[in-house]
Amino acid sequence: METSKALLPIARITKYTLIDDVRQRSFVVMFVICAICVFLIRGCYQGNYIVNGQSLDARTVVGALSKVTFHIIGAGVMVIAALLSMRIFRRDRNEGMQSCILSKPIARWQYVMGKIIGLWVLSVTFMFILHGIVFLITSINLKVFMPEYIIASLLCSINLLFVIIATLLLSLTMPDIVAFLCVLGVGTVGFVADGIAAASQSQIALAIVQQSGGHPQSDVTWWKVVYFLWPKLLGVQQVASSLIGRESFRGFGHFYPLINVLLYCLILGAVLFKRFKNEDIV
Repeated sequence: METSKALLPIARITKYTLIDDVRQRSFVVMFVICAICVFLIRGCYQGNYIVNGQSLDARTVVGALSKVTFHIIGAGVMVIAALLSMRIFRRDRNEGMQSCILSKPIARWQYVMGKIIGLWVLSVTFMFILHGIVFLITSINLKVFMPEYIIASLLCSINLLFVIIATLLLSLTMPDIVAFLCVLGVGTVGFVADGIAAASQSQIALAIVQQSGGHPQSDVTWWKVVYFLWPKLLGVQQVASSLIGRESFRGFGHFYPLINVLLYCLILGAVLFKRFKNEDIV
């Protein structure tokens, strides 16, 4: 009974958050534009690509194109999730909704939890629909069914949770646009760092180092520590996309990005609840 009483306000705030954001004209415009852009890529799924004089089968074409589309959608929805989150507290405060809700027997942690869940469900649904369009295109146009594509989409929801919590936390301490840019910067730096790390570990890079007479550096440096601890948003997407290609298990390192981002969600979530507890409500 106590649990149901605690969850009921969260469910109501979640519902209000979903309805309020869906009614925003900017959200509708973003969703329509993204859906149209994803739908227009159906022309790429022809299944008659030729590489080095050899025709590629439909499965190979779909797998390669679907991975690229998967990453683009995942990164794009993270940006949209940050945009939706950066003004949520300020809008509620300016409209008087925040003081109205908290004047009732609703704890502040329930209010914050409802906002997080509402934004998360909306963002996950957004991404799931866009990935679902790709899944339908591949299924209808080329008769290639990839149920793992949907599972990979759900796995990327961890990234959206991180973006929402981080943006909400930063929006309490700085202007909304600055909070958005900070989260965008964290994601961009992580993507670039992972790209550089992947390139440095490639066979070509190792061959160049060996030809020059050098040896790969294995000492622990401050930048390696920062890289190891930095939010692994791209790593989560790569783990998810590996399901599409049905890549083999590569040990603990394969799941480290998931653990990394989940820990960030827990830590930042705890800081967010504590910070909002001390927030002045007007």
